[in-house]
Amino acid sequence: MKVHFRCLQNAEGNTAIACLEELQNLGSVRTEQIKRTAKELMARFPEKFSHDFEKNKQTVTTLTQGTTTKIRNQIAGYITHALADMQPEPSAEEEPE
Repeated sequence: MKVHFRCLQNAEGNTAIACLEELQNLGSVRTEQIKRTAKELMARFPEKFSHDFEKNKQTVTTLTQGTTTKIRNQIAGYITHALADMQPEPSAEEEPE
């Protein structure tokens, strides 16, 4: 994979080198408010969340007020992703020996 660099200059005249790959992926970064809200909900109500995104969407809807659909989905997605990283969901195919 090739990584392309670009020289950028801000209003003060300072020069910085930025990786174009990072610039292209800026839209996928979640805001701190989304992360903070999701972490707070997971800390307060850990038993209410699961590995299922649809269930997490409904739970976030009931626990928060005044959030838009996009914000609700981002919070639920962050929670689902965080739970998947912390503890893998037990599989029915695996049997203890």
